[in-house]
This record gives sequence, structure tokens and C-alpha cells, in this order.
Amino acid sequence: MCVLKNLWEKIIRSPLLEKQSCARKLATLGVTTAFSVIVNTLFEFKLMDTQYSLTIAVSAFIGILLGGGFGFIVSFLGDLIGFLINASGFAYMPWIGLSMGGVSLFSGVLLGGINPENKWGRVVMTALVCLLSFAVCSVVINTTAFYFLYADGVDYWTYFVARFIVKGQLWNCIFNYVLIFFELPLADKLIKILKKH
Repeated sequence: MCVLKNLWEKIIRSPLLEKQSCARKLATLGVTTAFSVIVNTLFEFKLMDTQYSLTIAVSAFIGILLGGGFGFIVSFLGDLIGFLINASGFAYMPWIGLSMGGVSLFSGVLLGGINPENKWGRVVMTALVCLLSFAVCSVVINTTAFYFLYADGVDYWTYFVARFIVKGQLWNCIFNYVLIFFELPLADKLIKILKKH
């Protein structure tokens, strides 16, 4: 029972929102949701039926700032609202918001409680965030959902190779995971600055 309590506390813990007034918490959640919406609508493009974006890195950044629980909600809402603004006639795909929320959840839980001075611990946990988000969010959630929608009779692993290697989705993932390593010091500085005010 103690393990579940500790996990729950890690999920809802937010390094940025701790000890803030309710109004300030709501304002911070609103601003970060708007940031997520902007990234979802302006910083993505399609090339050969593959969508390239910064949403993985931004979702991780939001999770580091807000913690796993709030990060999940903000990233999911950012995807949903971004879709409503920029739908272009396509149907909403909730698993994309779920996977972006998952990236925030992993980064918030695994990176939120580690002291910024513990450089190697942060590097190891960032690598774990990248591995978990790739395996769970990119492969299990997104690829499986797209497989059931678009595979048209090919087996799962053929579709997997086509999506990640042939269409290049792997390069989008790698680019975003590299960005996560670089954004971590920025998130630490931003949390320190915002906590002072």
C-alpha cells in the first residue's frame, strides 16, 4: 500500500505548482495548455504521409514542469484543442493525445523528483523516459492504433517497419528525444525563476 501511495504522490507532484495559489496554478495550467496548442498547430508538417512535429519534446517539457498528472492533462488537452483549431477535415484520433499525455506522465514521474545536481541520475532517467515513451506511446499506443486503421492486410511487424523505417517516423522520434536531453536544464532554470515570483 505504501508503494502505491508513493507512486500516486509522484504522479500528482508538480515542482512548479507546489505552494502556489489556486489562481496561479490555473494560470500556469492555462499558459502551458496554450503553449501545447501552439506547438500542435504551428510546428508540424507532413512528408510522405508521416507527420513530423515537436510534440514529444514539448510533452516531456510540460511533464517536467507540471509533474506527471498535470502534464498528462495539459498535453492531452493541447492535442485535442490543437486538433479542433487545425482539423483540416480529418477525424480526431484520441490515441495521439493519450500518447502525448503518456510522454508527460513518464517525464513528470521519472524526472520531477530528481535533484538537478544529480547529473548522471537525470541522464539515466531521461534515457528511461525516452525508452518508455518510445515503447509505450509511439509503438504500443500510436502504431497499434494506426495499424488497426490503415494496415490493410499486412502483419503488424511489416507495418511497424514501414511506419518507422520506410516512412521515417523513427527520425522524428530520435530528433525529439535528443531535444529532451537539451531541454532539461532549461526546465530546471524555468522552474527556479517561476518559483521565485
